[in-house]
Amino acid sequence: MTSALRFPEAGLPERLGPPPSLDPAQQDAAEALINGPRRGVHGPFRPLLHCPPLLHAAAALGEGLRYRGRLDAALREWTICVVARELSNVFEWDMHLPLAAAAGVPAAALAALDAGEPSPAGLRADLALARALACELLRQHRLSDATYAGAREQWDEAAVVELVMLVGYFAMVCWLMNVSHTPGPVA
Repeated sequence: MTSALRFPEAGLPERLGPPPSLDPAQQDAAEALINGPRRGVHGPFRPLLHCPPLLHAAAALGEGLRYRGRLDAALREWTICVVARELSNVFEWDMHLPLAAAAGVPAAALAALDAGEPSPAGLRADLALARALACELLRQHRLSDATYAGAREQWDEAAVVELVMLVGYFAMVCWLMNVSHTPGPVA
């Protein structure tokens, strides 16, 4: 799917890529990524190679959210797409759009999100609420009592914490990549 909305950094030269040569700590960090579930140094980990302790911490949090979290795949991938679209991040959008589709997020919902339009009627209630929660959190930096109450009706406390952390983690990496002009994934 070609995005209906512009990604401001798409096609710009990367301005904060990986270091031209790696010191031992950076090499160890790169090898941990290559040998882990990511199988390479991609996306936010390109600029994070400059700071191996931060790379390790960010990688551990991201792996916890993506590979050991309790949110179902559709909810997780949809929420990541919402964050990527809200923050105009080409890497996370291109990376997670097919994962969201494969997890069962309806194509019409993904197309509406991409176009900046409301979600279609009949979207799963948890997905609709996750979009509202993520957008409110990113725009207002908090949740209203009504949104929080809706989240607590939909999910238990642990799931609400995980969902908020998922939004925050992907906002963090999107911001880093937007500043760095990190290119989208290479096909």
